Order: sequence, then structure tokens, then C-alpha cells
Amino acid sequence: MTAALRMLAYGMSADSLDEYVRIGETTTIECVKRFCQGVVEIFRPKYLRSPNAADISRLLRKANQRGFPGMLGSLDCMHWAWKNCPAAYHGMYTGHVHRPTIVLEAVASYDLWIWHAFFGMPGSNNDINVLDASNLFANLQEGCGPSVNYTIMGNHYNMGYYIADGIYPKWATIVQSISHPQELAHEFFAKKHESYRKDVERAFGVLQALFAIVRGPARFWHHEDLTFIMKACIILHNMIIEDERVDDNGLVAMASGNDDYDSLGTDGPVEVSRGPISFDHFMATNRAIRDSNTHYALRRDIIAHLWTLQGQGVIE
Repeated sequence: MTAALRMLAYGMSADSLDEYVRIGETTTIECVKRFCQGVVEIFRPKYLRSPNAADISRLLRKANQRGFPGMLGSLDCMHWAWKNCPAAYHGMYTGHVHRPTIVLEAVASYDLWIWHAFFGMPGSNNDINVLDASNLFANLQEGCGPSVNYTIMGNHYNMGYYIADGIYPKWATIVQSISHPQELAHEFFAKKHESYRKDVERAFGVLQALFAIVRGPARFWHHEDLTFIMKACIILHNMIIEDERVDDNGLVAMASGNDDYDSLGTDGPVEVSRGPISFDHFMATNRAIRDSNTHYALRRDIIAHLWTLQGQGVIE
């Protein structure tokens, strides 16, 4: 375990641990593989899961305080360089960074907790291709995930949304910034949007700072091993976030009882549907998720809502 943690945290090569822990290179590599597999199998149900009703209620409360009612987090992708990518795969895994990479799609909340992690797409794919292949909206389409109901400027919405950059499609569940704002309200919205969108960028930075193995090029040969390593690092990252989380008063959340996932109630505008759905309902939900008209209407309402709060002095 010591060898595995040192490789994950410091990004050390396997043979450099020979004199420190007195085990060989092949044994160290095997320890890393088994340690990551064990972490994923044991702790994934708690630390790498979709938000439940209690989690969404807490995320909605924080989003409402920020002036973005219905926001569930920020969405973006990160590339992990693959140094030992097989030569036959170089063309498929080489993208805009001009070297083989593997893409991680993640959703992070205000406290840097990573709620969604889809890893494994070749680096030649952009964020749109990764989104089409991921399972981010799978529970929403199947009707088995918590639904979100909220009202902005008198208009009712029944799906939460993520904030993302401009490459993502104009969907009802994704809110983008305005690239060239011409009005004061639009400028204020763009400022707040870009500020909160940094949550996922900060989460990537903290993840790479804690685990140097995902900051440098991956030196493993097999794609499956890299998947376990990335997921294990994200799980350990979420464990650290849970242990060190602080509330708005600067108190440790676990000590004060605030923001503890196991102690949260289910109060809030959240409904959960677990029944089977028909194919027509599935297709209707899929069309609702990809509705561009709802996207523009939602963004207009958020802009008006933020401008109203700014005028009232609630947010600056």
C-alpha cells in the first residue's frame, strides 16, 4: 500500500521505490493495479456516484444562493497524456495536443466534489463527442434519477442544468456563457457564469496536485489499468474533500454536522421516479434534453434573475 500511494501521490516510477520499500519494480506495479481495483470496487458506490435526492437538494440550495437556480455543477473535460500508448493506437488517441491522450469528462460542484467521471475516450475526440458517448444524462432519460423542479422569473423548469463552455451544444440541460456581451445584464451574467464554471477547472487542478500520477504522462501500457487508476484517484480525491470540507462559517463540515452526505435530509424541490418508462417517454425526454429553445429561454431567465438580484444588492 505504501508503494501504491507513493506512486499515485508523487508520480514516482516503479523502480525508484526499490530502495525505499524494498520491493521490486514488477511487484510495485502489481500493487498499484490491485490497490486501485480494490478502491474502485469497494468505495465507488459512495464516492463515485450520481447525486441522490439529498445531494441535489443541497446543491440546489447553494446554486440558489449563487443566483443560478437549478444548477447542479460545472461540466468540462481534461486530457491525460499516455506516454506508453501502443504505436497502433497513436492516430486514434492523438488530438489537438499532438500526443496520445485519454479524455476525462467530469462534473464538479462548488466544493470540488466530482459527481460524474467518464474516462476512456481517445484524445482525438472533442468535448461534444465525449458528451454523446457518456452516460451523464442516462438516469434522466430512463426516468430513474432525481428530477429537479424550480421556477425562474415565473417560468417553471423540471430539469437541472450544468454550466459549460462554448463548445458544448445548446441543450436544455447545459447553460453556456455569452461570448460577446453587449448589455450590462449580459456582461454581469457572463462574469458570474465564467466564475462558477471554474469549479470543475479547480477540481482538475486539485486532483492533479494531490495525485501527480495524473498530472504527468501515464506510463502504463493497458487502457484498463489507466481507467482504474483515474477512478481510484477521483475516489480518493472525494474522500479528502469530504474530510476537509468547510462550511460558509469556516468550520469543518464533518465536525459541525453541516454538508455531511450521510446526515443530510431530503428537504427541497426534489422528486424521484423509479418506475419503468415506455420507449415514447424515453424519446420525449431525450428531445426535451436536447431542446435548444428551452436552452435560450432558460438562459434569458437566468440573466434576468441575476440582474434583479444585483439590483437588489443580494449579489455583487
